[in-house]
Amino acid sequence: MRVALFLTCVNDTLYPDTGRAVVRLLNRLGVDVDFPLAQTCCGQAHYNTGYRHETEPLARHFAEVFGEYDAIVTPSGSCAAMVRELYPKLGERARAEGRGTELADVLAPVVPKTYELTEFLVDVLGVTDVGAVYPHKVTYHPTCHGLRSLGLGDRPSRLLEAVRGLELVELPGADECCGFGGTFAVKNAGVSAAMGADKMRNAESTGAEVLCAADNSCLMHLGGTMSRAGSLVRPVHIAEILASTEEEPAR
Repeated sequence: MRVALFLTCVNDTLYPDTGRAVVRLLNRLGVDVDFPLAQTCCGQAHYNTGYRHETEPLARHFAEVFGEYDAIVTPSGSCAAMVRELYPKLGERARAEGRGTELADVLAPVVPKTYELTEFLVDVLGVTDVGAVYPHKVTYHPTCHGLRSLGLGDRPSRLLEAVRGLELVELPGADECCGFGGTFAVKNAGVSAAMGADKMRNAESTGAEVLCAADNSCLMHLGGTMSRAGSLVRPVHIAEILASTEEEPAR
């Protein structure tokens, strides 16, 4: 199996350690991972802001860069959802505008083989115990794209429950949005901040040391909220927990 890591813009710019954690984790499970240097943005920010036609060149480039791989793995539910849910809609709209099926044909091959990390681990590799060690009390926030678009369900929690030393506690209001929502946080800053504060208080009520999620964009929003409030809860991406071992422990 030829597997490629799609790191995403946010991780590449702000959270490169998450990408390194994905590679360490998959290597430990016997998977060789390529990192195509030509990868760029998948177009999610453009599409969500209303620039649909400007998204198309980025989607085409994604298909060109990753098309030869058997699986494309990303530590981002939102970017995985962009490819799986919205790339087909780009093709459909192009057809509706009388531009034929060319765009749909270009994008179609990458759609079914793009996986969020926990999907790939559970559904493709068939593992829940990845040999991780993480002696901390953790609560898990299921981000909106993972919960609603990808339907990740209990895959992340099953993986966390198998981590040695980890105590997983349920997050009250887990299915509520954290308030990030990409440009929503900019256009509706007050509402976004209030939603983030609600999520922070729910995380603190669990007594957890760590708030875990599968999207660093949401963790960035929540991390800023918690930092300003002086919260003792730390945001940590699930990839870094699953990559943690006694020899190379995550914080």
